[in-house]
Amino acid sequence: MNRTPIAFLSADCMQASSPNRRADHWEHDLEYTELARGCAEAGLRLDTVIWNRADWNPSDYAAIVVGTTWDYAQQPEAFLLRLRELEQAAPLHNSSALITWNSHKAYLRDLERDGATVVPTLWRAAADEQSLRDAFDALDCEEIVVKPQVGAGAWRQARIRRGDAWPAPEELPPDACMVQPFLPASAEGEYSFVFFGGEFSHCALKVPAQGDYRVQSLYGAKERPHVPSREERRLAQEILGYVPEIPLYARVDMMRDLQGHLALMELELIEPYLYPEQGPGMGTVFARALRGVLGRTRPQGRTS
Repeated sequence: MNRTPIAFLSADCMQASSPNRRADHWEHDLEYTELARGCAEAGLRLDTVIWNRADWNPSDYAAIVVGTTWDYAQQPEAFLLRLRELEQAAPLHNSSALITWNSHKAYLRDLERDGATVVPTLWRAAADEQSLRDAFDALDCEEIVVKPQVGAGAWRQARIRRGDAWPAPEELPPDACMVQPFLPASAEGEYSFVFFGGEFSHCALKVPAQGDYRVQSLYGAKERPHVPSREERRLAQEILGYVPEIPLYARVDMMRDLQGHLALMELELIEPYLYPEQGPGMGTVFARALRGVLGRTRPQGRTS
């Protein structure tokens, strides 16, 4: 059976055979296996390719899906340039325009401006001590979390308590940063709602390790399936209504704010882990969405 070839972009650090593999490289295999299964059933062939290598021809593929490119945050300009180049050869999902918009956390300001409920955030030109100390009063809280405006996976992210010893420079963002109140609900966990082509697939609840607040597996966090209520699904789906395009895939990360309401923490449109263990059968939903966008040069959706 001839299957339509689809390129799935990954990174060298996510390959088990690489000497530079990340500690969580196995998540690529889990995700890819489930997506490839769904694609095969839909008459598609999903091939893993390394985004910044020249040993594959993008013109050989009917579409290119940005997958586990988990080193992009350390080289964002080269990554975005490469995506624009690839898009000249084959339709890219998500599109380079959408990924460029999503690559800078300022997209949260756009969503909040349009009406989305977002965790309160301050935007600072640098992670200097004076600016960050002022954030405690500005946010009316005793603990803050400082994040880079371009970054992923809790890279150069710091939690600071008022009055504690100040973090070393290498523990803070290297340049522009965003500052949010530390949310006690982080102990409950962060809810990740996964959508393909705007269709809800599944939800994972990410619970940090005891004494930590970060929800990445690298830091000992654990995930479990969560069956969202109708209201929870509505709130997550509502976020997608503010996005400039209907994405092939999206992960809406939400956490309960200081008032106990679900608020947007992150909207992941670039290379999110899709939690296949918490969403058995998600490959089928993914393949259905992919089939729906094949042949288009851009996803169809709201313009802004």
